[in-house]
Amino acid sequence: MIKAIVFDLGGVLIHLNRDEALKRFSALGVPEVEKMLDPYLQSGLFLAVEDGSISKEEFRQSLSELSGRKLTHSELSHAYMGFLAEVAAYKFDFIDELRQRYKIYILSNTNPYVMEYAESSEFLPNGRTLSSYCEQKFASCEMGVVKPYREIFDRMIEEARLEPSETLFVDDGPANVAMGQELGFITYCPQNGEDWRTALTEILEAHHA
Repeated sequence: MIKAIVFDLGGVLIHLNRDEALKRFSALGVPEVEKMLDPYLQSGLFLAVEDGSISKEEFRQSLSELSGRKLTHSELSHAYMGFLAEVAAYKFDFIDELRQRYKIYILSNTNPYVMEYAESSEFLPNGRTLSSYCEQKFASCEMGVVKPYREIFDRMIEEARLEPSETLFVDDGPANVAMGQELGFITYCPQNGEDWRTALTEILEAHHA
């Protein structure tokens, strides 16, 4: 019987547009950005800010050096927002319904810029923040480790006191889902931007006692 659901953020609750993010960072003069911005796991400075190795300010300074001009927080925030093609309000409405029966958690490879936005009143039309939809949020940039490394899963399991065999893990990254399966989670791997409500309902019904 499923008692908890863990959702990824980008690609699952937010429809991602990598091309728009690439265009915006390139417009800021960031060289070879396409090599660092991967749909599932970043590299270089973009990985460093996602796994908490460097701060938001260190990231800004380093990208400024790379691009040969002083970049501002608002410029970088705007570039990162290019990733967010759609924050799917209907999915958050569905999560509200699920919370009546299941504990909901977020496990995301993300950066301080997106988290800042997700915890603001601008995130959704109703003014609610990401944290208001879950028991607990596990963000890579705050935890110091990224998916698909086992450590981030182990820490979430311990902190949230999850039983993987009673937990549905929803993530659009195949490597992340593979790690989830290895740890005993029930998993679902949707396509970026997919409306997965029917698929999840079927899984939940199949695991209902």
